[in-house]
Amino acid sequence: MRTNGVLHKSVDIEVPFFDVDSMDVVWHGHYVKYLEVARCALLDDIGHNYLQMKASGYAWPVIDLQLRYVQAARFGQRISVRADLVEWQNRLLIHYLIQDASTGQRLTRASTVQVAVHLASGEMQLVSPNVFTDAVERRLRDVSQNPSSSVAT
Repeated sequence: MRTNGVLHKSVDIEVPFFDVDSMDVVWHGHYVKYLEVARCALLDDIGHNYLQMKASGYAWPVIDLQLRYVQAARFGQRISVRADLVEWQNRLLIHYLIQDASTGQRLTRASTVQVAVHLASGEMQLVSPNVFTDAVERRLRDVSQNPSSSVAT
């Protein structure tokens, strides 16, 4: 069983026509785009998105991507993509679950690993920058102090 994250965010996406092949099945590479949409929503919720990462002097390239396809998504299908923040102190590990939005049937599982790279020097960081870990800790405090402030949507 996959580890649930300390913070999570879900987004719903309707599979567009331009993402499918002649069999109306989503081309496998488009799933990465769906993960990115959910990851961006999670980072926005944390309060430290890609623009803020860049402004703080760091890039966060994906260094590992794992996908496990269970069942194909199809044209017009509404899917729910959930991103769970699992690790953030030394690297950014996010687990994903793509499900049919109406039935909850699992379609795909995935995970990504990102590391901070100092933009000025190009050096990979062995520890996540304080500006990012502080943002995560603030969001965790907000959630624990205000349980009605759900991180899942």
